[in-house]
Amino acid sequence: MRISLIKGSDIIFSFPLYIDYGKFHNDPNRLPTDLLTVMQDEYWRDKVSLRKHTADDLPFMLALYASTREAELAMTNFSTQEKQVFIGHQFNAQYQHYLQHYNSEAFDIIELDGKAVGRLFVDHWSKEIRIVDIALIPEYQKQGLGSYLFKQVFAQAKACDKSVTIHVEHNNPAKKLYQKLGFELKSKTNDIYLLMQWTPGL
Repeated sequence: MRISLIKGSDIIFSFPLYIDYGKFHNDPNRLPTDLLTVMQDEYWRDKVSLRKHTADDLPFMLALYASTREAELAMTNFSTQEKQVFIGHQFNAQYQHYLQHYNSEAFDIIELDGKAVGRLFVDHWSKEIRIVDIALIPEYQKQGLGSYLFKQVFAQAKACDKSVTIHVEHNNPAKKLYQKLGFELKSKTNDIYLLMQWTPGL
C-alpha cells in the first residue's frame, strides 16, 4: 500500500505503508486516526534530525524564543525596540539558567532537511528524562512534528525504564497536547508552572 499526501496537483510526499490491520478489527473508528499518525511519523522520520546546539545557533534560538512570546507582547504598549530589548534580556536569562541548572549535552537543534526549525533541550537524570524545553518555529507547529519528537523521547525512556517530565504554564495551550500524549500532573511547582509526567506502561 502506498500513501500519498497531495496538495492541489502536487504530491507533497509518498511512501509505502505496511500496517497490521488486525489491530483495527471491530474498531473501524480507529483506522483514520492511526493511519494519519503513521503517515506523519513516517514522514518526519525521514526528514527530521537532531544535532547539538552551538554558539552559532544563538541568533536562531533568539528568533525562535521571540516567536514564542509574540502573542504575549502584542498585548503590550512596547515599541518595537522595547520588545527587542525585552526579548533579548529574557532569552539570555533563560539560556543561562538552562546552562547553570541542566546538563547541556542533549540541548539539540531540530532540523528538517538540514534547516533549523526548532530546539529540543533534554536532560537525563537517574530516574527520569526531563524535557527542559521544546519549541518549533510557527510554520511547523500543529503538524505532528512535536508529537513525533515526544515519541522519540518516550522510546528512550522506555528503553531505560524512566519517566519523562516537563514543566508547563497553567494556561499554556500545549498542556492539552501533553495530556493527549499521556502526561499527567505530577506536582504544582508554583502559581505559574505545573510539572507533568509521562510514565511507561500507563
